[in-house]
Amino acid sequence: MFYLLYLYYADIAQEYPLLHLIQYQTVRVALAMATAMIVAVAMGSRFINWIRAKQGRGQPIRDDGPVSHLSKVGTPTMGGLMILAGIGVAVFLWGDLTNPYIWIVSGVTAAFGVLGFIDDYAKVTKQTSAGLTSKQKLAAQAVVAVIAGVLTVLWMTQSPTSPGLETSIAFPFLKAVLLNIGWFYVAFAAFTIIGFSNAVNLTDGLDGLAIVPVMMAAGAFGIISYLVGNFLFADYLQVHHVPGAGELAIFCAAIIGGGMGFLWYNAPPAKIFMGDTGSLALGGALGSMAVATKHELVLGIVGGLFVVEAASVMIQVGYFKLTGKRIFLMAPIHHHFEKMGWPESTVVIRFWIVAAMLALAGLATLKLR
Repeated sequence: MFYLLYLYYADIAQEYPLLHLIQYQTVRVALAMATAMIVAVAMGSRFINWIRAKQGRGQPIRDDGPVSHLSKVGTPTMGGLMILAGIGVAVFLWGDLTNPYIWIVSGVTAAFGVLGFIDDYAKVTKQTSAGLTSKQKLAAQAVVAVIAGVLTVLWMTQSPTSPGLETSIAFPFLKAVLLNIGWFYVAFAAFTIIGFSNAVNLTDGLDGLAIVPVMMAAGAFGIISYLVGNFLFADYLQVHHVPGAGELAIFCAAIIGGGMGFLWYNAPPAKIFMGDTGSLALGGALGSMAVATKHELVLGIVGGLFVVEAASVMIQVGYFKLTGKRIFLMAPIHHHFEKMGWPESTVVIRFWIVAAMLALAGLATLKLR
């Protein structure tokens, strides 16, 4: 069906030469970013007013959190729907819908978005900061992530890639080193997707804190996917070529555009929160793109801020169980700095700076080999 649509638009392009520009990925990247932003901004106030009326008291605020957060009571959540709507429209219009990587990443994003929506809905209706149980979320994430991992491996097996690349882990800074772990790679891929989804979810605790680093990570992976998908660039940089992965640059651009549109309303003081609807979906999208481009370990650098946020929670919980004491004043770590007296805006902007530096460091691995 989609191939027939492609042929139809190809015929139209013959009559209108200007439309030939759409065949270039760089043009479609710009169009996807603009489209996603316009969709998110257009939803804007009407969507926020509608969802506020539906949710009533909005997202519950943690009782043990910083006192300054009490002023946010009544702010609606599920703003991730604005981002996902922008991504969906942009990818449908400007992405190559015959590309399997587009479908795999879109499937993970949509499934995790549905899971996040269910979690947000449970929180709002029960008026508690605890929605679905951790076991319920992990089980659902595992099913989706394993399916995505299997589909990625199967498709790469049919693609003209390096022998064994589909089940191997590539290492940053090293040119030709691959660790082939066979079908255990599916478990590794699932861990990457699930881990990063939850890491972004834990980071989403302050106005604008998660969405801007997500946009930075998406920008970095937009460049990575474009380069690994192009044989000439991949050969020059000595990275593993993944045919078709370049199309994910369209998806990354859509994340950036949707994120900008959402940030227009999420900037302090936020009119709407992203919620698990957005954070789980965006984290899953980044994780699945890292798997598709064979840059799973580089994701740990590009998204290092999210890794630190997740690690702070694990360290806090583990240390408390062992000793009955806390290392941080509060976890995730952004709340620790709030408890130290940093204003929320200071925490957010400084974390943005760290995220930008880590994204650049991740991109540097492409050349430092």
